Amino acid sequence: MHPRRFATALVGLLGALTLAAPAQAQDHGGMHHNHHNHAAPSQPGPSGPSAHAAHAHDVGPAGATYDLRFIDGMVQHHTGALRMSEFVFGIGAPGVGALATTIWRDQANEIRAMGLWRKAWYPQAPVYPVALAKGGDPNSLAGLSRMSQAQIDGMRMMGDAPTPDSRVVWFLEGMLHHHGGALIMAHDALAKSTNPTIRRFARGVIVAQRAEIIELRRMLAADGLRKPEYGRYDALFAL
Repeated sequence: MHPRRFATALVGLLGALTLAAPAQAQDHGGMHHNHHNHAAPSQPGPSGPSAHAAHAHDVGPAGATYDLRFIDGMVQHHTGALRMSEFVFGIGAPGVGALATTIWRDQANEIRAMGLWRKAWYPQAPVYPVALAKGGDPNSLAGLSRMSQAQIDGMRMMGDAPTPDSRVVWFLEGMLHHHGGALIMAHDALAKSTNPTIRRFARGVIVAQRAEIIELRRMLAADGLRKPEYGRYDALFAL
């Protein structure tokens, strides 16, 4: 299956798994986010992303509420991708508008799927997006707080809006780093979640978004842009 269509197919496949059990309790900790422009985090090392990159996309430790925190963080992250894509809909530059439309469609479908999982697994959770409160219990809904606007902005990774002249490169570079953030979150889920639906979803994110990162790099190279920073997420391509 073509990687760009993987996420859409994934939604249908995982719909049957909606009632899979959430992850069980493990260790404790907190969640913090920083607001990001399109400047990317530090170069990933051989054993994974830098501490700054991991911190920026961290939804906290494993526990009974991990999957809820992951879903709320990833929904906000995907929402940022939707808003970014809308800046270049219909762009005539080769493939840019089409890629933006594909990203918008696939990630909107995944947002809908995650909303269904949230309702099925955490019916008592607040309707607003949540994060682990400072010192909160990761195994209890009482340990969560409303996600702050700063946390939402950090997850969305949109930065400042582009000008009409800068929007193509803004989108290509920004989406490359945005996808890198999703790879970080997906690997975090594989390390911390025991829910088979979340784990399969995370693997699908890695497969689809590494393919799009490669395509984004190809488009940037066609414009003469071959920055070393474009390869900083390669360490996260492996499953």
